[in-house]
Amino acid sequence: MSRAMFEYTKTVLKKVSFNTELFCKELEKAIKRLLPYEINELRIWLSEFALEKPELNECLLLIKK
Repeated sequence: MSRAMFEYTKTVLKKVSFNTELFCKELEKAIKRLLPYEINELRIWLSEFALEKPELNECLLLIKK
């Protein structure tokens, strides 16, 4: 079940990446909901994903805390 939540989170973040504010809100929700090792995986995935969308870099600060 947990892995499904991680994949669902990635799907949601991809869909809302057009709006920085919405992306940040969904990222905050994901951080509260995912397990610590999944947050580490999400951090890696986001680093790669944000290369294509530099406007999302400000949201990455949420996960680097």
